[in-house]
Amino acid sequence: MLDLTLIDKYWTLFLDRDGVINYENPDGYIYTPSEFVFYEEFPATIKMLSELFPLIIVATNQRGVGKGLMTEKDLSDIHAKMLHDTQTAGGRIDKVYVCTSLSDEDPFRKPNPGMALQAKKDFPQIDLSKSIMVGNTLGDMEFGRNAGMFTVFVKTTHPSLQIPHPSVDLVFENLSDFAKALKHR
Repeated sequence: MLDLTLIDKYWTLFLDRDGVINYENPDGYIYTPSEFVFYEEFPATIKMLSELFPLIIVATNQRGVGKGLMTEKDLSDIHAKMLHDTQTAGGRIDKVYVCTSLSDEDPFRKPNPGMALQAKKDFPQIDLSKSIMVGNTLGDMEFGRNAGMFTVFVKTTHPSLQIPHPSVDLVFENLSDFAKALKHR
């Protein structure tokens, strides 16, 4: 179980994208930067989290590219907007890892731990046992577990997940509530 009082400057935060940082498109994917809309509280939340964590990583499955519904450039443009607006808000995201593969066997496709393992290679200071994955799906939670991380489930899009669940350490309504709990521990 995750004890928030143990989190210090040596921990890493991993975030899913859609449903955690921004609104999901209920009809499918986010195809353009104009469709990418942060949750209202995200600018203040990412600023707070940036003060608490030395590294913030986004790990996101984006099958829309693999299905040919959007291009790598479209996805890159969305992430450029996300990173720019995050920085403008006074926060930061240190790196975005994406899996566009359609294959559930792809080692980088969540819940497989490939994106976390790549992050560890790129940032050797990451200790996955001192890392937290925040996500809005069971696949995000299993990704965190498979990589040896603690997990935080946010109920933004799947509020009916049966809790307690072996893949979930803590549950919050949204990312903002998690950040407030960290700040006030």
